[in-house]
Amino acid sequence: MFLFLFDPVMLFSILIAYVLGMLVMFVAAQSIAPRVAKRVSGKLSLRASMALLGLIIVVGGLAGVLVLLAILGWLTNPYAVSGAALYVLIVVLLMNGVIYLISPWIINLSYGARHDPELQRMVDEIAKRSGLSKSPKAVVVNGPPNAFAYGNFLAGRWVAVSSEMLRMARKDELEAVIGHELGHHRHGDNAVMLFMGLIPSFLYYLGLMLIQSSFYYSAMSSENRRGGGGIFFMLTGVAAIVLSFVIQILVLAFSRLREYYADAHGASVTSPTSMQRALARLHVYYRYDESAASEVAQSKLRALFIYAFTEAVANPFYRRAPSPSAVRDVDIDEVVERLKKVEASEPGEFLSSHPPIPKRIRFLEDLKTLRERY
Repeated sequence: MFLFLFDPVMLFSILIAYVLGMLVMFVAAQSIAPRVAKRVSGKLSLRASMALLGLIIVVGGLAGVLVLLAILGWLTNPYAVSGAALYVLIVVLLMNGVIYLISPWIINLSYGARHDPELQRMVDEIAKRSGLSKSPKAVVVNGPPNAFAYGNFLAGRWVAVSSEMLRMARKDELEAVIGHELGHHRHGDNAVMLFMGLIPSFLYYLGLMLIQSSFYYSAMSSENRRGGGGIFFMLTGVAAIVLSFVIQILVLAFSRLREYYADAHGASVTSPTSMQRALARLHVYYRYDESAASEVAQSKLRALFIYAFTEAVANPFYRRAPSPSAVRDVDIDEVVERLKKVEASEPGEFLSSHPPIPKRIRFLEDLKTLRERY
């Protein structure tokens, strides 16, 4: 199949699929997604929204796969199609499975993770409040202010907090951040998002295989074939790649809901105010430290971070980029009040794994009076 990897027509077909996929994502992020989000917002609880969106991703993804395979089965040998789909599925499962299994050790090596007894005691205490039967391992890592949860059944569960985050956050805010990360562990977000990500990955690689296979079928004799030959394989492959982009938009939306869910957990083990303050400090820091924001935005682990993308929605609060220690002395309650009033609803939000900080702060504000809903 990979003999045609450098065929210019095949590469052009893949480029067309990418362009179409990006256009679909842009149109959805620019117009469709904001309208749908506006209509649904406030009508469903957070858990109901997650359940509904998760069902749409799974059912929609599987339905798309079945339709594509049914079309291919009509064009050629259905057993060959089933075998090819199984091959792609095995490859995707192996790739993602291996990454999932080895990622904790790679993260520890890449970020210079080191055990910290004081941080471990804090994580242990918050884990008890969270109702976790076993406390995750706590490590300090290098890098700008951030925190993330990771691990698996082999390596165990881990919570990492950067040294700069320890310098910047006050005790109650740090506890809220840790509570957020423990929420990811309690909700099984690593495994959940891994599963959700398999669906667009399968569609994407299935599309690539079909585009490659189209050249094989075009070169074959038309004997024992039904339909229009290789062109249909190419079109089906392009459709599969475009569909993978669509499902990926939904997976990103699902990820944003999981972040709200983790914020709610952080607020439940501390307070909504502490969680708001922690997020506001991160916003102030990254709003002005462009190099740190770029480091986070370009990281392959950005989906794990409590802060994962550069904001561009608030007016400056300060004239120069503050250091973590300077951010600690900021009037953070004033920043929180300002951020509550920022209406952040830009197209870039719908292509991110995390909601904008102003929306997360307003969500936490609602928890102060509607905590029983979540």
